[in-house]
Amino acid sequence: MSAAPDRSAAYVGRFAPSPSGPLHEGSLVAALASWLDARAHGGRWLLRIEDVDTPRTVAGADRIIMDQLHALGLHWDGEVWWQSQRFDAYQTALDGLRARGLVYGCGCTRREIADSALRGPDVAEGERPYAGTCRHGLAPGREARAWRLRVPEGVERFDDRWLGPQSQDVAHAVGDFVLRRADGLWAYQLAVVVDDAAQGVTDVVRGADLLSSTARQRVLCRLLEVPAPRMMHVPLVTDPASGLKLSKQNNAAALDLADPLATLGRAWQRLGFEALPAASVADFLDQARTRWRARFA
Repeated sequence: MSAAPDRSAAYVGRFAPSPSGPLHEGSLVAALASWLDARAHGGRWLLRIEDVDTPRTVAGADRIIMDQLHALGLHWDGEVWWQSQRFDAYQTALDGLRARGLVYGCGCTRREIADSALRGPDVAEGERPYAGTCRHGLAPGREARAWRLRVPEGVERFDDRWLGPQSQDVAHAVGDFVLRRADGLWAYQLAVVVDDAAQGVTDVVRGADLLSSTARQRVLCRLLEVPAPRMMHVPLVTDPASGLKLSKQNNAAALDLADPLATLGRAWQRLGFEALPAASVADFLDQARTRWRARFA
């Protein structure tokens, strides 16, 4: 098991949107829950722009996101971090793992990975578990295209503060996952673990779509010898017409900031709470923080 964060230390939470477009009502649910949890615990709330996937980054979207958060009264603490300024830290982490024999080069193409992907009832949804083709060395004539973590055997267990006990056999459900991609970009899994550790994050509140990433991130925390944050995965917002989760990839509309109080109220109710009789954004956030503290703090 990964080491638990030091609970005697002050709470540090974070919101880490990708700047592939403005925030929408689905991302606001996660942002609001994250902000409330930090404030209910008397902690700090950090903002990190996860722009490591540069092809998906939309110019100016980071500033739009920050303006949206300010308009909704969700103010963060300290300086904003951009992952695009953190590449040296990711390289240092990768080099350390390689020096210990925990990372190997993979020469497989995307098609080869798909064709050889492991199947089975314990495979994580949306995953194509890597079959370990290059685990014991590259085939003659092949060069490393990506770098993978040598995932240890064993079941990773943790308690999610919203969903309860969770477990995953990462080696079988996901396989040896990528830390640096074939296109040279850093993988989300490595970047998020390195940055959470560097910022001293103790608690992560995010959408349930990222639940399946938690076990592999905990494995990586243990191998990097850093604490694994406590986790809470809140419900997703879906499109009533398609049933798909609201996302930028599905062309979700940007937040309506003409009435910030109503926009916050919808996000609050999607978290399962009753409407609040608030007269202003500040009043709403005060009431919401009190009710959140009563349930979760």
